[in-house]
Amino acid sequence: MTETELQHSEQIRKVFFVSDRTGLTAESYGKCLLAQFPDLEFETITLAFVDTPEKALQAREKINETSLESNLKPVVFSTLVHDDEQYIIESANACVISLFHSYIGSLESFFGVESSHKQGVSRIAFSDTTYQRRLDAIDFALTHDDGVRPDHYNDADVILAGVSRCGKTPTSLYLAMNFSLKVANYPLTPEDLSSDELPQCLLDNIDKLVGLTIKPVPLSRIRRQRRPGSEYASLEICQAELTQAQAMFDKAGIAVFETTDTSIEEISSRVVRALGLGRERVRESVLMFNKSIKAR
Repeated sequence: MTETELQHSEQIRKVFFVSDRTGLTAESYGKCLLAQFPDLEFETITLAFVDTPEKALQAREKINETSLESNLKPVVFSTLVHDDEQYIIESANACVISLFHSYIGSLESFFGVESSHKQGVSRIAFSDTTYQRRLDAIDFALTHDDGVRPDHYNDADVILAGVSRCGKTPTSLYLAMNFSLKVANYPLTPEDLSSDELPQCLLDNIDKLVGLTIKPVPLSRIRRQRRPGSEYASLEICQAELTQAQAMFDKAGIAVFETTDTSIEEISSRVVRALGLGRERVRESVLMFNKSIKAR
């Protein structure tokens, strides 16, 4: 690593998402808060299924090791429910934010009763068909990530295409989790970009295809974190790939959204609107909420 790259890495603050389950809630809320600091750079690490004091101690050790390695103290977003595990995490050498305890105390005071402090509880029943649809959508997004199984694209609700590291995967998962959409994403490879047209598997499903793009400089920075000093991360390659991808999108006549300074939530909403999927998904979300209330 060059001296310039070393100096750059020292300016990146580590952020931990700690959860007693999958960590998706901690990631969602944490990243939403971090988005309010666009001039800062973060490297995120998820520590999931921290559901015992022993695991909490291991998580704290990892956080403290990171703190020793950098002159920037890490940030921790926690959704741990049990006090024992949370107290251990709060003793770490980091800025620890408890997303659970920040709200549960106020609700206990308002309702006049103590909460159950149970891990993994939900108001939504697993028998709910709309909830099952959401699980199916998440599974589809995970199994059709990064160009996997393009022969299944006819089963997708949305297909996201773009150059490597432009934000396709997080957008796919957000659409799946929040809109119950089956989303596939396809990375345009150097071989794909040597053509004037998008790959045939995308053109065959153009009615559900959306392009994602990003500015060259931030793309280069993101790629350097993955492969420091590589041609893949060079500004020239990033610029060339983005220019060619945009030309292919324009020729296909598809909607294109830039991810540079836009939150995943906003990008996802734009994708839903562009493909005319919003009204149906909003109605399903309302029905899911109403059913969960009736089940109380």
